Amino acid sequence: METASGDPDVRTLALGAASGTVPLARDFTRQALFDWGWLPAATADRRAAAEDVLLVVSELVTNACLHADGPESLRVLRSAGVLRLEVADRGAGQPAPRTPHRSGRPGGHGMFIVQRLCRSWGVDRVPGAPGKTVWAELGAPA
Repeated sequence: METASGDPDVRTLALGAASGTVPLARDFTRQALFDWGWLPAATADRRAAAEDVLLVVSELVTNACLHADGPESLRVLRSAGVLRLEVADRGAGQPAPRTPHRSGRPGGHGMFIVQRLCRSWGVDRVPGAPGKTVWAELGAPA
C-alpha cells in the first residue's frame, strides 16, 4: 500500500476503501517512526512523542471516516525537527475543535486533541477540486 516517492522522508499510504483504516494508518506510521529512529524510544519523552504522533494519526483518520466519506490517503513527512501528517479525504466540511470542549462527554474530542498535541494544524483545499487535506505538525523528540 505504500507508494514509492523516491524520498526517504516521505511515506504515502493509499487508504480508499480499505477496511480497518485506523489501525492500518497507525501501523503504517509506526513503521515510519521505526525506520526514522523515533522508535524504539530510548526515553520516556521520546516514547511520549511517538505515542502523540500515533494518537494524532488515529484522530485525523477517524475524523475522515466519520465526517468526510472516508480518507483517501495518509502522508507522513519528516523534516528537520518536524513531523507532518496529512490525511486527504473527499469531504467538504471544515474540521474544528468542538467549543466549548466538554471533556466528560463522549465524542467530539478529535480535533481538540489534535490542537493540543500539535505545533500547528490546518486544512488545504485545491480550488475547484473535491475534498481537502487535513494536516498536523508535531515536533521531533529531543
